[in-house]
Amino acid sequence: RHPLATFFHLFFRVSAIVTYLFCDWFSNSFVACFVTILLLLSFDFWSVKNVTGRLLVGLRWWNQIDEDGKSHWVFEAKRVTASTEAEARIFWLGLIICPVIWTVFFFSTLFSLKLKWLALVIAGISLQTANLYGYIHCKLGGQKSISRVTSRF
Repeated sequence: RHPLATFFHLFFRVSAIVTYLFCDWFSNSFVACFVTILLLLSFDFWSVKNVTGRLLVGLRWWNQIDEDGKSHWVFEAKRVTASTEAEARIFWLGLIICPVIWTVFFFSTLFSLKLKWLALVIAGISLQTANLYGYIHCKLGGQKSISRVTSRF
């Protein structure tokens, strides 16, 4: 069981969303709000990609550059016996729901003409969907990738 990983999987995601919703109430500085939310989104991206995905569901992905300079995406999946079904559900729900929320923010920002927030919302969508995309590839094709990676070494 990984309660700390589960906590941080949701903490940065929810903190970024709550900060986006209520930042204007606490600060008049657009730059301070922008940087705070962007840092929370970055912490979330890093923690989900490098820690919580591996611990909670046994999945990880990364980009590898070979000697020729070609970029290769590696998607890995392994059996996880230590995590619980509840942790896996929390992982996947957080991974799917948050990009949907940022997409709603995109349309509300666009239609309310708060265009200065648009770059931040696009960054939120990009970081959240990149993790979602990577983990879906891990889930669907990770078994093949791990055997390819281990056979190379």
